[in-house]
Amino acid sequence: MSTLHDSSIIIDGLNISKFEPSVFEDMRKGGVTAVNCTVSVWESFQKTVDNIAEMRQMIREHSDILTLVRTTDDIRRAKKENKTGIIFGFQNAHAFEDNLGYIETFKQLGVNVVQLCYNTQNLVGTGCYERDGGLSGFGREVIQEMNRVGIMVDLSHVGGTTSSEAIAFSKKPVCYSHCCPSGLKEHPRNKSDEQLKEIVDAGGFVGVTMFAPFLKRGADATVEDYLEAIEYVVDLIGEDNVGIGTDFTQGYSTEFFDWITHDKGRYRQLTNFGKVVNPEGIRTIGEFPNLTAAMERAGWSESRIKKIMGENWVRVFDSVWNV
Repeated sequence: MSTLHDSSIIIDGLNISKFEPSVFEDMRKGGVTAVNCTVSVWESFQKTVDNIAEMRQMIREHSDILTLVRTTDDIRRAKKENKTGIIFGFQNAHAFEDNLGYIETFKQLGVNVVQLCYNTQNLVGTGCYERDGGLSGFGREVIQEMNRVGIMVDLSHVGGTTSSEAIAFSKKPVCYSHCCPSGLKEHPRNKSDEQLKEIVDAGGFVGVTMFAPFLKRGADATVEDYLEAIEYVVDLIGEDNVGIGTDFTQGYSTEFFDWITHDKGRYRQLTNFGKVVNPEGIRTIGEFPNLTAAMERAGWSESRIKKIMGENWVRVFDSVWNV
């Protein structure tokens, strides 16, 4: 591990791996300071509470390497103690069901980031794979309550119209925690230059993903291709507004992708990504230092690397969570 990587706060803005001891050990091996771990996508309120209970138990059982993150001070403490901070996040507001009171309940359980929609329509708005009718009235109330209790609004899988309305309505910074630029590859999940500028102009934030189907060379991508996507976004919206959001799915088999890409309607499949393999050089979480090394080889300054690898996330999290 390089001296720069070792001394930096490293934050992964989105990770949906199969959370088990080997994955947590790889997080430590990779020097990751804090991770937004997905604990809900299609699950109900009750099942999501069960997921959180299981995660909290794992954090207790592996307290030598893990700690729960509620505040940005917890992230800084994790760095000092050489642990990985676990941030609870949702990739769908589905678990809120139709009860605004659940939002504060989840905040009290440690949930700090919630994506409004996962690919398709829900009670809040519309995802990126469906005709977008925009933010619902209930969706506005959800954002208002998320702002109040200090949960970050994530728009990565959200449709363009719903995203624009959420960006305009939120009183706190919102984010694309894990996306790639359409300027390098056209894809329904990628964001246009205009969308990337729009969120930052409103004080928001962008995490760049390495999910290979969204990168220009797909399954043939390397860590340098991932760096290309990060550089494209940095050149467009500035180095203070960009971070990392890998979308690691470590530990899962193909059945996981069958589940994650289905939605309402029995046997209905939204999309087929084909072969899903992480970029060469950063296939596993333990190889995270290779990304920092690629930035150094590209001639990035130490200050830029530290911002992108984690300091920017800390700043934007602080502005949302601190209520």
